[in-house]
Amino acid sequence: MALFRTAEIIKASKLPPEGVKLSRMIDYVYFLPIAYLGVFATFHMHFDLLAGDWDFWIDWKDRQFWVTVTPVVSVCYPGAVMYYFWTFYRQPFGATLCLTGLLVGKWITIVFAWYWWANFPMNFVMPATMVPSALILDCTLLLTRSWMLTAIFGVWAFAMIFYPENYFLFGYSKQPMVVDGQLLSLGDYMGFTYVRTGTPEYIRIIEVGSLRTFGGHTVWISAFFSAFLSMLMFTIWWQMGHFFGTAYFWVKGKRGKLSRMNDVMVVGTDEFAVTHGAIPNAGFPVGTTTAMLGEGKA
Repeated sequence: MALFRTAEIIKASKLPPEGVKLSRMIDYVYFLPIAYLGVFATFHMHFDLLAGDWDFWIDWKDRQFWVTVTPVVSVCYPGAVMYYFWTFYRQPFGATLCLTGLLVGKWITIVFAWYWWANFPMNFVMPATMVPSALILDCTLLLTRSWMLTAIFGVWAFAMIFYPENYFLFGYSKQPMVVDGQLLSLGDYMGFTYVRTGTPEYIRIIEVGSLRTFGGHTVWISAFFSAFLSMLMFTIWWQMGHFFGTAYFWVKGKRGKLSRMNDVMVVGTDEFAVTHGAIPNAGFPVGTTTAMLGEGKA
């Protein structure tokens, strides 16, 4: 469905075919990377403001709040982006695109700001990976073709596998150790070794008592709670994408009636148009096609 008058634009520009090809190549080389970095830099700020220290310092990655907070925060932004790509393009990679962009931004910060500049070990400030969770979320949308089923099953899996997919990265930091008679985890000991200004010691010790050693069951309680919160946040942000995604399409019904729809894959039937708010006549003669609208012939 041609909404953009591409033929008219090319004709008005008076560019030869080689010039048109070069212009589009420049768009691909410059515009798409800039758009990618610009959009997902905002996701980076969103994530750092809400998840903050929980997914940054190794001694903050505990079995309670890290497992609860991180999936809830990381599923918000992808919900709106998934709506945009799925509704207008039927492309089921919104979550993967968001979370890979987030990880690229975080690793740039870790390498240049923390490792090269502040001399912090990278494994002390490395982020959690959420790419497997994002792939499951996108695959659920692709297979079910329903945002509601995705919110129930896909987001539930998104949150539940967060800890298992990160255990091979951070499992060593959960090992108990005794330092001067005090029971600590290896992550806590690393926090004491690389002191950070402005962080009180009592805040850094998150897991108290014997939770460091015998707290494995706490992970799944936190993950279940996080899964239900993630379902709610995904639904809210999906609806935010619906609210701000104002693009639409003209769909031609069987009897020539044109209807205004916001779903690229909708089938243009008169019955469907009546149900979803058709625009009578729409100011166009009967027989007008969407291709004619795109070319400016209506």
